[in-house]
Amino acid sequence: MVVELSAVWNDLIADLNHPDILWQLAALAISFLLAKLVESFVREQVAAHAVPDLGRARQLGRGSLKRVIFPIVALGLVVFSRWLLRPVMHTHLLTLAMPLLASLAVIRLVFYILRHSFTRATWLTSFERIFSAIAWSIVALHILGVLPEIIDVLESITLPISKTPLSLWQILQGLVTVAATLLIALWLSNAFEARLNRAAEMDTNLRIVLSRLLRALLALFAILIALPLVGIDLTTLSVFGGALGVGLGFGLQKIASSYVSGFIILLDNSIRIGNTISIGNDRGQVTRITTRFTVLRSLAGIESLVPNELLVSSVVQNESYSDRQVRVALPIQISYDSDLELAMRLLVDAAKAHARVLPEPEPAVLLKEFADSGINLELGCWITDPENGLGILRSDINLAIWHSFKQHGITIPYPQREVRLLGENNG
Repeated sequence: MVVELSAVWNDLIADLNHPDILWQLAALAISFLLAKLVESFVREQVAAHAVPDLGRARQLGRGSLKRVIFPIVALGLVVFSRWLLRPVMHTHLLTLAMPLLASLAVIRLVFYILRHSFTRATWLTSFERIFSAIAWSIVALHILGVLPEIIDVLESITLPISKTPLSLWQILQGLVTVAATLLIALWLSNAFEARLNRAAEMDTNLRIVLSRLLRALLALFAILIALPLVGIDLTTLSVFGGALGVGLGFGLQKIASSYVSGFIILLDNSIRIGNTISIGNDRGQVTRITTRFTVLRSLAGIESLVPNELLVSSVVQNESYSDRQVRVALPIQISYDSDLELAMRLLVDAAKAHARVLPEPEPAVLLKEFADSGINLELGCWITDPENGLGILRSDINLAIWHSFKQHGITIPYPQREVRLLGENNG
């Protein structure tokens, strides 16, 4: 096949000055135009008959049809044109267009399936361009007939890694095989994770732990299978394994610690998704727990990425660890001339009137101390939604207290200081 395509390439170079090339270019242009029209028609029909709750298999089939309809139709038309023109003229250009269109169809189909399998993988878009360029380069080298020579050169270059030298061709084969097996492993782990997500009776943290353990094990299993398939002995990588272990021990210590801490957090259920926690100056709701960090989203919409190592080694205030009820304290001071018992009743009424305050335990007021300027009181009430914030709650209750105090003549004192002027002769 290589010799045939190489000969066709040489014949095409010779036919560039022949009138047959114009007929072949016209046949290619007509084939591409008709294929584009068919593609537009198919896309319009699929969009017009779209069904929201279409099954996964039929949805995948429709999407793949839209992706490969152009190269498939163009390939069929080029094959037909080649069969039609071959008895009367040379068709070397059409012969070379066939493998290019076939490779385009395969690339589009493969990456459509990958995108459908890895819906959250943003790297596929850039990787598709790189893979397409590599695949088309290989096809071009294959057509030119220089691919076997390049392979021979790669096989002649060996790296004395251990007793069994590795050639560059083996290393490239290993990388491709590992990439393919890793994609299969990731696809299997995503399918397993989707099944776990449908198990509503299973704990959320347990589902996350199982999915991540399975992903890591499948990735390791894929590498252990892929390398021997291309003739790479795993014992030859022992030197690199030792160096990698030293690098992990020194350079990646923090990352490894956060990785292990992430599994500890998920296994002991100390922090769950949806909990409102505080660590240092950061407070927010846990929206995501990864293997390296935990995401806290504050009421202001700011997301803090807290390394899991800090969550294990530091004091964490979890407002919804075993009980979602949280006590909110509001300090207030009244003057000594005010009716103390009336002020305490007004404070309780202001708290009870708020929708977020629980009726049980009932709001209560504590007399803290007799201060210099007035009597210090503390209103305590309980809520079950700390993730909605405490600032607005305090503001609403304080505003209600202010209006109630104004209505009933309860005064909030200004700071008072007594200043005495002593004359020079006063002893």
